[in-house]
Amino acid sequence: MLERIQKIISRAGIASRRKAEELMLSGAVTVNGRVVRELGSKADSERDHIKVSGKLINPKQPKAYLMLNKPREVVTTLSDPMGRVTVKDLLRGVRIRVYPVGRLDYDSEGLLLLTNDGDLVQTMLHPSFEVPKTYEVKVKGILTDEEIRTLSKGVVLSDGRTLPCQVRKIEKMEKNSWLEMTIHEGRNRQIRRMLETLDHPVLKLNRIRMGRLDLGALPIGKYRYLTAPEIKSLKGLVQKAERTRAATKMSRAVGA
Repeated sequence: MLERIQKIISRAGIASRRKAEELMLSGAVTVNGRVVRELGSKADSERDHIKVSGKLINPKQPKAYLMLNKPREVVTTLSDPMGRVTVKDLLRGVRIRVYPVGRLDYDSEGLLLLTNDGDLVQTMLHPSFEVPKTYEVKVKGILTDEEIRTLSKGVVLSDGRTLPCQVRKIEKMEKNSWLEMTIHEGRNRQIRRMLETLDHPVLKLNRIRMGRLDLGALPIGKYRYLTAPEIKSLKGLVQKAERTRAATKMSRAVGA
């Protein structure tokens, strides 16, 4: 069956679909010995020999879904030109190539999802896919109730106003505060930037939930495979998002 080449590469666990497109444009992808740069090009994974950077891909790898408790000072990539520790270094024993779904900052820790399911990654990283993400945040200073309300309603950042979110105090210390924040966006360093607008810089940031995935008691630096119910819940979110996008597209077509 003919499919877009970037989709085949993504399904094989080589890279996300967006990264696969970058590889194609750079000339790193060949089909039956011929360099393919056109993003609309298709191939048959059963018959064609598809190589990425000279290596033959295997699109029939079994799907793998992992949860990692990322420590601070670990890069959310599979390689780093600066030689820093990456999440790949923490996945000893995982023989199937998986890649991160989204990012956690270098100075942040907590729940990170990794998989070779390209369709899942593509959907979860789509701007319209508003999966809730919950963080425990230690901030400098004591936030007032008014500041909590301001955060909850959304604040103006350089890239626009943030969506409403859920914020609650979970611990008050002499000079600092612990908050629990749930956001529905994936902007770069969003929580840190939100709190900086109120002059309460983040001292520690730990992601504890993504959708129905809960970090629980997983030790820092360790990983585990997702359970069948957890995988089912993720795929359910993906199917819901796809139905929503299809309905929106149809509605626009009717109104055009």
